[in-house]
Amino acid sequence: MKFLHTSDWQVGRTFGFAGDVAQGALQAQRVEVIHRLGLLARSHGVHHVLVAGDIYEHETPARLTLHQPLERMREFSDIRWHLIPGNHDAHTPDGLWSRLLRNGSLPENVIFHGKPGAVLIDEAENAWLLPAVLQRRHVLTDLSAYMDQETTPPDALRIGLAHGSVTGFGSGGEEEHNQLAPDRAEKAGLSYLALGDWHGFNEINARTFYSGTPETDRFDIGGGGGGEALLVTIAGSRATPQVERCRTGHHVWKKLGEVTLTSHEDIYALEARVRSIAPEHTGSVLAWAEVSGLLSMEDMALYDNLIVHSLAGAVTCLRLSGEPQLAADLDDLDYFGEAGAVRNAAGVLLSKVSGGGEEGAVAADALQRLFLFYKDLGGAGT
Repeated sequence: MKFLHTSDWQVGRTFGFAGDVAQGALQAQRVEVIHRLGLLARSHGVHHVLVAGDIYEHETPARLTLHQPLERMREFSDIRWHLIPGNHDAHTPDGLWSRLLRNGSLPENVIFHGKPGAVLIDEAENAWLLPAVLQRRHVLTDLSAYMDQETTPPDALRIGLAHGSVTGFGSGGEEEHNQLAPDRAEKAGLSYLALGDWHGFNEINARTFYSGTPETDRFDIGGGGGGEALLVTIAGSRATPQVERCRTGHHVWKKLGEVTLTSHEDIYALEARVRSIAPEHTGSVLAWAEVSGLLSMEDMALYDNLIVHSLAGAVTCLRLSGEPQLAADLDDLDYFGEAGAVRNAAGVLLSKVSGGGEEGAVAADALQRLFLFYKDLGGAGT
C-alpha cells in the first residue's frame, strides 16, 4: 500500500509582514501546491492522499477561497483525497464542512471524514482509515483514544489520521489542547499514524509522523522546515512503514539573523547572500534580515539602491527589521556642492546629528533622505 500524507494547507492564510504583491504570491501557492501534490501522487502510482486537517485557515473563508482547493483536487479524478478537520477548520454544526456537505459541493473523489470510526478505503489492500475528528477548535480529550478499541478485519492495514499535539511536543498554550498520545500507534495496533498541526516534518516514532505543511509559511518552524509531503509505503499490517520526504513547496524561506553593515563590501555581501539562497529561482525567496550598522552617505545610497530597491524587487519578499544609521561628517557636506540652500540645510542637520539624542536621530534620518533625494535629482557627487 502506498499513500501520500500531507496536512496544514491553510488555504486563505494572510501574512502580516508581506506587501500586496508578496501576499498574493504566497496565497496563490497555498492553492497551487495542491496540484503539485496530485502530480506527486500520480507519479508514484498513489491512489490515496491523506490530509491531516487544517485544509483552510479560517472557519468562514470567502466563497472563492472555499472552492479553490476542492477544484484543484477535482482535477485528479484517479486519486481519492481523504480529509479531516483541524483546529482552524473544525467540523462545527454550522461550519464550512457542514455547509459543503449540505450543498453537495465536494467532488466525488474528495472524501470528508466527519465522524470517528474505521472506514475501508482500499479493499484490495485491506486498508482501513481511522480518523480523529475535531468538532470544535479545542478539546481537552485525546480524540485518537477510540482507535485502541476500534475493530477491523484480521491483518488489516490500520491507518490513523489525526490533528493535534503529541504530549510533550511543541511549545506554548496550544499544546494543552488537542493532545494526542505519542504511543497511540502502538496502543491501537496502527500500521501508521498520520498527524497534522505541526508545520514542519517530525518523526515521533517508526509509525507516527507529522508531514508538515506542503508550502512553507513561516521563517522559523523548527527543524522540519515545511514544504514537503510524505510518501508512505507499507508492505503489510505488521511491517515498518517506509517514509520518504518529498519536496512540494515553491517558496524558500530564510531567516538571516543579525546583519551589521559598515561598508560597501558588507552591502554587496548581503546581496550575494540573499541571491545564493535559491540561485536558480531568486523570485521564490523570502528573506528576513535584522539590519544595523553605520554607513557613510555614499554607502547609504548604495544600500538604498542595491538592497531596498533592486534586491527587494528580485525576491518574493525581503523583510528588513531595523536599518543602518547614517555616519556623516563635515567632508560629506561636499556631496551637496560648495554652497547654496541645500548645502546649508545639510550643514544644519549635520550639526543636530552630532548633538545626539532623539533630535539627532531625527536629523540623521532627514539628512539621509536629503542626500538620497539629491542624488536622484542628479546633484553634486553623483
